[in-house]
Formats: sequence, structure tokens, C-alpha cells
Amino acid sequence: MRRYDLALIGFGGVNRALAALIEERGDELAQELGFALRVVAITDLRAGSLVDLDGLDLAPLLATAPGELAFADMKGGSPDPRNEWVIRDVPADIVAEATFTNPADGEPAVSHVRWALEAGKHVCTTNKGPVALHGRKLRNLAAEHGVSFEFEGSVLSGTPVLRTAQRLLSGLRITGVEGIMNGTSNFILGRLEDGADFEAAVSEAQDLGYAEADPTADVEGHDVALKVMILANEVLGADLRSEDVFREGISGITAEDIKDAADKGLRWKLVGSATRRADGSVDARVAPIALSADHPLSGIAGPVNAVAFRTDLLGTVTVSGPGAGRIETAYALLSDIIAIHQRHANDAAASCGHALEETVHG
Repeated sequence: MRRYDLALIGFGGVNRALAALIEERGDELAQELGFALRVVAITDLRAGSLVDLDGLDLAPLLATAPGELAFADMKGGSPDPRNEWVIRDVPADIVAEATFTNPADGEPAVSHVRWALEAGKHVCTTNKGPVALHGRKLRNLAAEHGVSFEFEGSVLSGTPVLRTAQRLLSGLRITGVEGIMNGTSNFILGRLEDGADFEAAVSEAQDLGYAEADPTADVEGHDVALKVMILANEVLGADLRSEDVFREGISGITAEDIKDAADKGLRWKLVGSATRRADGSVDARVAPIALSADHPLSGIAGPVNAVAFRTDLLGTVTVSGPGAGRIETAYALLSDIIAIHQRHANDAAASCGHALEETVHG
């Protein structure tokens, strides 16, 4: 059975959940999917780095609280993350990248992805920055080295919107996408409808783990803007930069705005959209919009996310599901790994078929 050795870059919630999935369901997954997974390296900003080419024992690592994990005293461990060395030089088939990333330049994830692709390793990542800001360049680099660059989790976590568009909607003309792509802002707007003031709603979102200590990226639309760029570039074939996306957040919405909308049967949502214009260019924006009850995004509540694709033959097709969560995002990485296996297993089968045909007819 084919086995893939993994290097996990970052060992926070997402890659930790992926490791738990491999530890707890590895044998079951191998039987179901036709390939096995083994973790041979982990790096983490706080814990350091840990390498064992025979496969790491994940159980004791997962049994240790994240804040208490330290690799320095373990066999094959170091107090330093050594990300570049692990990514470039440790033998692994797939690099799973899930580190904190600066949304302005995509670092350090951009470098992590680039190092892996240059080393001839497949990459799956949940980071928005590398895909939104450098997606085309990184895809070209992957093609140059004959490997895959997968990033399903960069838009709606484990909910498969990119593959839905690329595979299930193939043959359709997609003229635009719009969605609720930030669960934090959607939760806050729901609480405003319930009568909470903005500061209290943000505080509640933070207490529930939906919002970071600094909620700016969520409430001012920065997070959604990156996701809109990814959808525009990957689904509509655009080549947008950050400055091409109009952005307005929800912090300016008042209790009066909420009441006025409710009186008219409308609901405020932070909507990210990308629409192909008649001349072929793409209009991309993030802004709060008061939606009517019959709009496909109007009923999306709480931390749930959704994306609606406008198509020529099917009309509007909407996909909804969890847009955050460590387990859900870990599943996105697993789905990327499955895609890598399917693509390269098919390539290998095709190569064998061509070789056999040449032998028979040669």
C-alpha cells in the first residue's frame, strides 16, 4: 500500500487535529482511501522541531498540553523550529503548512510553501496569504517541479467550495460568486439583531473562541477580502491584488441600521463577492449588505459560512457549512492529501499505460 510521509509545519490547533486524526483513524483511513499516512517531522514556534524518519509516536505528543510541549529533550528533537531545514532536507512526501501568517505579505507561509515546492514536495496549506497574494506564482512553481499545491481550507475551512467549483461545476460558466465567509462577523451581526451592542457582541465572540484578541481582521473585512481574492483568481480566472478589492467592514453598522433593515424584512450580512463584468474583468468587493429574505445567503446564521455560485445553466448554486474550527480545517488538509494521491496515482497509472502500449506496439 502506498504510504505518504508528512512534515507538519506548525503544531497548533489545525495540524494537531490532523495528527490526532492520523493517530486515531489511521488504519481505518488507509483501508478506505488506499494509502497510509505517517508523520516524520513536526516544527512549532514554541515547541521546536522533532524528526524521526521511521515515524513519530504521536500519542504522547497529543497527550501533552500544547503550551507544555517541548521537543528539545526528545530523541530527534531541537528547541529551534528549523523550518527551512525540515521543509527542504527532511525526506517527506507532503508538507502540511498551518502556521500563523501575516495577511499583508503572506509570510512566513509563502516561504514555507516555496521551499517545499522547490524541494519537490507536495504542499497542502490552510493559509490564505500564500494563495491570495502569490497563488499563480506558487502554482507555476509546483507545476515546474511536478508536484501539487493544494489549499482547499483557505476559504471555508473544511467546507469544499474550491473543489465544488472546479470539479462538480465543471462545464458551467460561473459568472460570479458571493458569500458569507467570516463566521465571526456573521455571529456579531446576529447578536446585534438580538439587541446586543457592538462591543458586547465582539466580547461574546471572543469568549466563545470565534474572535481573536484583536478582531480587526474579521470585523473590518480583511479576512474576507483575501478569500474573495482566492475565489476570484481560482474560480473566475482573475489575477487580483489586494488593492483591487473594495473593502468595508461591519464596525460602522448601528442599532438604528439593524432596526431599519428588520422593519423592511432585511438582514445585514458581511458579503464578499466577485463578479465578471461584460469586458471580462472582475469586480471584487467586501461590504455589509442588507439582504432580502429570499436571498440564498440571508438565512446563514451564527458562525456558519456559505458561498453562492452564479452559473449559466443551473442558476445559483449555494454551498454552506462550517467556516472555522480546528477539526474542520484539519479535514481540509486531509481532503488536500486525498487530492494529491488521486492526481499522482492517476498520473502514475497513465504513465504505466503509455509504457505498456509502447512495449506492445514497439
